[in-house]
Amino acid sequence: MTIGRFARAGEVGVETVRYYQRRGLLPVPAHGATSYREYDGELLRRLRFIRRVQAAGFTLEEVRELLRLDRGRERQRVRSIAGRKLAELDERIRELRRLQRALREVVHDCEHGDAAAPCPIIESFERDAPAGAVRRTAPAHVGKMRARSRAGTS
Repeated sequence: MTIGRFARAGEVGVETVRYYQRRGLLPVPAHGATSYREYDGELLRRLRFIRRVQAAGFTLEEVRELLRLDRGRERQRVRSIAGRKLAELDERIRELRRLQRALREVVHDCEHGDAAAPCPIIESFERDAPAGAVRRTAPAHVGKMRARSRAGTS
């Protein structure tokens, strides 16, 4: 099949196929009887594997490592990689729950606070947070804001 059909069958764009080829995740097939490269079912299986593993949260480097491993003899290594990813996901879920609580608090503060005071949601993202670090610092700002609002100084 041509690259266009191959990409559609794998539910990706042609550029994604080419990107995976440049990254060494998919080989570039030889030209078939026509002047087009021929993509076969084995390559399609590999493409779908890459997409599923990525959807499970693995990086392209981890995908590459999984593709290199022998399914039968390296189960312990595969389990180790998956266990490490599971631990990362667990930590990310904990972080998201902290962020959810913090955002819920500032939304509550906004809804029930002084309408004349500055917006507590915007303030929680502006205070003392370097660019890109808002997510990690929002809970601390929420605590500071709540303490100020309890003291009567919004």
